[in-house]
Amino acid sequence: MKFAIFGNTYQAKKSSYAETLFKLLKSHKAEVFICREFYQFLTNDLKLSLAPDGLFDDNDFVADLVISIGGDGTFLKAASRVKDKNIPILGINTGRLGFLADISPMEIEATFDEIFNNKYSIEERSVLKLTCQDGGKTKEAFALNEIAVLKRDSSSMISIKTVINEQLLTTYQADGLIVATPTGSTAYSLSVGGPIVVPQSNTISITPVAPHSLNIRPLVICDDWPIKLHVESRSHNFLVAIDGRSESCKETTSLKIEKATYTIKVVKRFSHSFFDTIRAKLMWGADTRC
Repeated sequence: MKFAIFGNTYQAKKSSYAETLFKLLKSHKAEVFICREFYQFLTNDLKLSLAPDGLFDDNDFVADLVISIGGDGTFLKAASRVKDKNIPILGINTGRLGFLADISPMEIEATFDEIFNNKYSIEERSVLKLTCQDGGKTKEAFALNEIAVLKRDSSSMISIKTVINEQLLTTYQADGLIVATPTGSTAYSLSVGGPIVVPQSNTISITPVAPHSLNIRPLVICDDWPIKLHVESRSHNFLVAIDGRSESCKETTSLKIEKATYTIKVVKRFSHSFFDTIRAKLMWGADTRC
C-alpha cells in the first residue's frame, strides 16, 4: 500500500508518534510519502531520522490512504489537500477531543493490522461548497465542517438575510451564522448551541451566533437545498470562516452555500461508532450524581 502522511507542525508532542508510525508502515513494506512541511518539522525540530519514499507539496500526491497525525484541525487541513481525490483519510488523534481523528496513539498497531488485513470501514462525509461573488469576481471554497459568517471590525451585530431553496427564511440579527455539515455539528456549531447530527443524515444545520432574539433557534434542512446569504454591517465588511480559515469580505459580496459534488472518505475501525465517540468525547449521558 502507498500512504501519504500529514501532521501537526506546531506542537512537538502532537507529532511525537510519527516515528513509531513510520517504522510500523515500513515493517509492512508500505510506500511512505510525507508532506514536505511536516517532514522538515520532524527532521529539523524533532531531530528524527526518517527515510521516506518521497516528499510532496500541497496536493501533489497519489496514495491508497492518507494519514493525519494531530487533532481535528490537522485532519481538516489534510482533507482540504485531498479534496476530490477520493482517497480515504485516517486520523490519529494526538490532540484533545478528536472527532475526525479518533484513533488514539495506543491503537496504532491494532488499527494498521486491521488495515493491512482489509478489516475497516469507510464513511463518506458531505462537503459544503461556498461561492462568493462581488461584482465580476467569483471565488470558491470548500468546507468539511462548517462555513461561518461573522462580524468584523465592530462590536455591533450584523444582519444576515437568508434564503433557502429560493425561499426567504429570515434576516438574522446576530454576531454571526454557522452553516455546518453533520461532521461539523460537533465542532463550532455545537459550541453555540447547535444540534448534534449523525454523519449519515444528509442534512445541513444553520445556527446563529448570539442572536438578538429569543425566538430564533437552530434549523436543520436537506443538504440539497442551496443557501444564499446577504450580509449588512456597520463596518461594511464581515468575515467568512471556512473550517477555521477566515477571510474578510466586503458588504457587497453575495454568498451561496451548497452541497459539493464530492465527499471526504473517513477510515473507521469496526469497533468505533459515532455513539461511542459522543459518549467518550462529550460524556454524553454521564451521570455523576452519587
